[in-house]
Amino acid sequence: MASATSSLKPLCRAQGLSWSPSRSPTMSTLLDIKSSVLRQVQVCPSFRRRTEQEPGSASADPQEPAMGAWKPGDGVEFFAHMRLMLKKGEGRQGLPCPEVPLRSGSPAPPEPVDPSRGLRALAPEEVDMLYEEALYTVLYRAGTMGPDQVDDEEALLSYLQQVFGTSTEEHTKAIERVRKAKAPTYALKVSVMRAKNLLAKDPNGFSDPYCMLGILPASDATQEPRVQKEQRFGFRKGSKRSGPLPAKCIQVTEVKSSTLNPVWKEHFLFEIEDVSTDQLHLDIWDHDDDVSLVEACRKLNEVIGLKGMGRYFKQIVKSARANGAAGPTEDHTDDFLGCLNIPVREVPVAGVDRWFKLEPRSSASRVEGDCHLVLKLITMQRDTAMSQRGRSGFLSHLLLLSHLLRFEHPAEEPNSSSWRGELSTPAATILCLHGAQSNLSPLQLAVLHWQVSSRHHQTCTLDYSYLLGLLDDMQAHWEEAPSLPQEQEESLADSFSAFSEFGLQLLRQLRDYFPATNSTAVYRLELLLKCLGKLQFFQPSFEICPFETELNMDVAAALKRGNREWYDRILNARSPREQPGPQRLPGLVVLADAIYDDLQSCYSVYASLFHSILNVDVFTLTFRQLERLVAEEAWVLTEELSPKMTLEVASGLFELYLTLADLQRFWDSIPGRDSRSLALAGIHTPFLPAVKLWLQVLRDQAKWRLQGAVNVDTLEPVDPSSRHSSSAATAGLCLSHIQELWVRLAWPDPAQAQELGTQLGQDMCEATLFYTELLRKKVDTQPGAAGEAVSEALCVVLNNVELVRKAAGQALKGLAWPEGATGLEGCSPPLLSCTQALDDDLQREAHTVTAHLTSKMVGDIRKYVQHISLSPDSIQNDEAVAPLMKYLDDKLALLNSSLVKGNLSRVLEALWELLLQAILQALGANRDVSADFYSRFHFTLEALVSFFHAEGQGLPLESLRDGSYKRLKEELRLHKCSTRECIEQFYLDKLKQRTLEQNRFGRLSVRCHYEAAEQRLAVEVLHAADLLPLDANGLSDPFVIVELGPPHLFPLVRSQRTQVKTRTLHPVYDELFYFSVPAEACRRRGACVLFTVMDHDWLSTNDFAGEAALGLGGVSGVARPQVGGGARAGQPVTLHLCRPRAQVRSALRMLEGRTSKEAQEFVKKLKELAKCMEADP
Repeated sequence: MASATSSLKPLCRAQGLSWSPSRSPTMSTLLDIKSSVLRQVQVCPSFRRRTEQEPGSASADPQEPAMGAWKPGDGVEFFAHMRLMLKKGEGRQGLPCPEVPLRSGSPAPPEPVDPSRGLRALAPEEVDMLYEEALYTVLYRAGTMGPDQVDDEEALLSYLQQVFGTSTEEHTKAIERVRKAKAPTYALKVSVMRAKNLLAKDPNGFSDPYCMLGILPASDATQEPRVQKEQRFGFRKGSKRSGPLPAKCIQVTEVKSSTLNPVWKEHFLFEIEDVSTDQLHLDIWDHDDDVSLVEACRKLNEVIGLKGMGRYFKQIVKSARANGAAGPTEDHTDDFLGCLNIPVREVPVAGVDRWFKLEPRSSASRVEGDCHLVLKLITMQRDTAMSQRGRSGFLSHLLLLSHLLRFEHPAEEPNSSSWRGELSTPAATILCLHGAQSNLSPLQLAVLHWQVSSRHHQTCTLDYSYLLGLLDDMQAHWEEAPSLPQEQEESLADSFSAFSEFGLQLLRQLRDYFPATNSTAVYRLELLLKCLGKLQFFQPSFEICPFETELNMDVAAALKRGNREWYDRILNARSPREQPGPQRLPGLVVLADAIYDDLQSCYSVYASLFHSILNVDVFTLTFRQLERLVAEEAWVLTEELSPKMTLEVASGLFELYLTLADLQRFWDSIPGRDSRSLALAGIHTPFLPAVKLWLQVLRDQAKWRLQGAVNVDTLEPVDPSSRHSSSAATAGLCLSHIQELWVRLAWPDPAQAQELGTQLGQDMCEATLFYTELLRKKVDTQPGAAGEAVSEALCVVLNNVELVRKAAGQALKGLAWPEGATGLEGCSPPLLSCTQALDDDLQREAHTVTAHLTSKMVGDIRKYVQHISLSPDSIQNDEAVAPLMKYLDDKLALLNSSLVKGNLSRVLEALWELLLQAILQALGANRDVSADFYSRFHFTLEALVSFFHAEGQGLPLESLRDGSYKRLKEELRLHKCSTRECIEQFYLDKLKQRTLEQNRFGRLSVRCHYEAAEQRLAVEVLHAADLLPLDANGLSDPFVIVELGPPHLFPLVRSQRTQVKTRTLHPVYDELFYFSVPAEACRRRGACVLFTVMDHDWLSTNDFAGEAALGLGGVSGVARPQVGGGARAGQPVTLHLCRPRAQVRSALRMLEGRTSKEAQEFVKKLKELAKCMEADP
């Protein structure tokens, strides 16, 4: 015994227990026992963690069954189909995220191309003329080539041979013919834009600047090499003058008064005789008076020949020198502000648009500032067949660009749709030369590039970002010079019309060419919409409008037409109207699902693009159209199928309704939308019979599914981390799926929804109880292991019941109405009562299983408690208790590893009650034992409290110290008391019970006081009310017995009684009784006056009606001396009558076991009174 009783304290500490008996050497071994009771208590895993694979199913990954494939009695396939419906609805919660589904690696679907939509093919003669035009452009080029251009003439000619596909001999002959042709006339276009930071020549701190400019031949100009940086330029057609002056003339800008940063924006044209030697000269002067300017203009017009021009510029030089001298200048002479000398040969081929630093005329001149010029070298009088036949440079450039583009970007090239107009260097050089020589403005060049590229795109797909860039470039130049010849404007309008028509054709097949699941295609769509949106910018500028209606109206019409074509295509493929209704139903479900998915894509992907770019509400347009179409089909089909309602039809209609309801909720979830205006409004009405039938089938299928799950259940945990078996997981999943399905159903009619929800809740309760009944039957048929005190199968069943109880409660809460109500507040009264009844039933079932589980431990517990009671007094208390504690430790360790926390607490409560009852029985079986016997059981009780509390990890102290514990504690306390202490406790218990039961047995009014002079106690019985009717006539004949107690305090005092009041429940006595007793005795512990109300019977024993006790310690005159001698004092006291309670009876039983004379006499007296007492009604 010593070796097994030395480690009880470490045992409890290891378990989180707090058992700390008095230390003794005999505990050294019991305190080393290791325990696992209440260690690592874990919450039951959620039944939803296996949503993808249901335990007990025949297949871990069930394939999607065809409509109607499941059959009655096959619950697995039915619930597999239901899970598929739920999974379908998982992505339909709320609004989809406005983002493109990621699959950016995949290329966009190819767009349709039509060679007939490009520019017309050229005749052989036209090709020859275009070839000549290109050769002429290369051979008679002028100006400086840029760093990114080809300066090698042979390389350019060789490239043209490849483009036009001519032989070497033909190429050589063509070059010779062009060389023999007359060279073109060259001219320099000069735009004087502005100047800045000029010198101030006037007293007001400003100047009145103007420019004089002209072409100087090589004999009159000093050649200064310049390096010009090629820049892009823009040129506005027209001039403020009626026309340019003849070449070789000096021209003058307007005078800009009082400014150092003049803005002119004047344009001039100078004919060039020798490109290699001529140079442009420009002077800026400060105008002083009108005479000098008029004189300058007169002399300017009188200049004849090169010699005269040279003399005039010499005069300007002299004037500049005089202006720059230190001496004072003459009056009425213009002041020099700076000059420029630009060789014509240094003008870039593409022209130049830049600021030039002003230069002085001489070393004595002081100049500041810069001048902004735009220069461009062009040709006139071109000796080519195209020019001779009146073909404009605009048309020639269009044909040349189209020819080069087809050569650079062949249709058969891989990934042609990503081509962004990257021309080769020779092609770009030739187009630059031709555009400059043909005097095409930046706007005209941009228009030509758009026309050719947009037409080419319709025959060989290009990148939309390239086309959008062309439109942006054209828009920029359009704002600067929004004018084109009528012929060119009409050509541009035709290109807009052709492109918009092509784009609308693509938008009609939006889902095919721009699927929402392809981010590359969606990006192409965005660029296409931006291109179409750009076309609207030019619409107000056209005299001949290229659009019959507004572009957004055309887009909306194209989308509507495309929606109808897409709908008809799916309808004809899945649910052709010529088929019977039952055969069409599955296809209509597929169609409705496709519409929902399409609207999700429309909302999340397309809507923002169309609205932000073209201001087209594509989602509303599409939703309204498709919703109306599918609603019409649904109304017609439900009307046809209603008389033919079968299980398969009901299943199909139920699934169809779920998708239609999802469509309505989708519309409602968008702010500002109301589904009452939809064609689907009220669609639930014809579906109601099918829904009711389907829910009935669901009830039966749930039972079959649970039956099958229990049949294959081995009542073993599904895995080491779970403590329930496979059937519980299946049951939890079934209940969860039913609740989720109800949430998705969201029936819109409140009254019908309440009816459906109540019936579904009752069906769920019925299925849950059916499952627990199946479990009980299964565990009853399993043989138990011999000598097994804890059954693993029972533990699993208990865990299963607890898991299903929680799952059913959660599922039933989900049936609350209206939708969105939390908890049970939204439940209908029938559903609420059903839920509460189910929880009560499952709690009782759990307690039944718990009792069955713990009943196998009753014998062992009684054996170990008997061991404690039979242990000799020489054995220490901890040694006597050690076997019981070790037994509990071992069994509870096994229970802890097998039960979830809630069930472990339930089992602990049951074991606690068993232990208390066993100890009570042991106490009752042993009488007249020593005080050490009761002290040992008192030690045992406190040790068990610490063990089961486990420092807060086990049962709560308030639960442990309630019920049978109080009774046991009281009996142990009474057993340790003397006989007189027990008698005093008997009366103290009577005093405590007087306030526990009010108005049940009636009331008694009394008044007491102590008369110190006479040393007597005065007790006045006033009246009673609401007594129990104890006679057959419904009344009583009450009288009151008045006595003092305990007897050992008042040994000489006899009881007294009132008169009998016949036939009344409200007797009035007003009788006064005196008891001669010392005041000291009235102050003793337990001293009281006891009132016993009896019903007087003439022919039989009197009946007990009730009793009440009044403590004497608080009576007037006992606690303090009474003033006034024998005068009565104190107020009436109302006492509530009662029957003796358990505490009083326990004290009486304790005294019955005593053999002392005093105890026996007291018990004998009480038994005489007890004969008149009936059991507590």
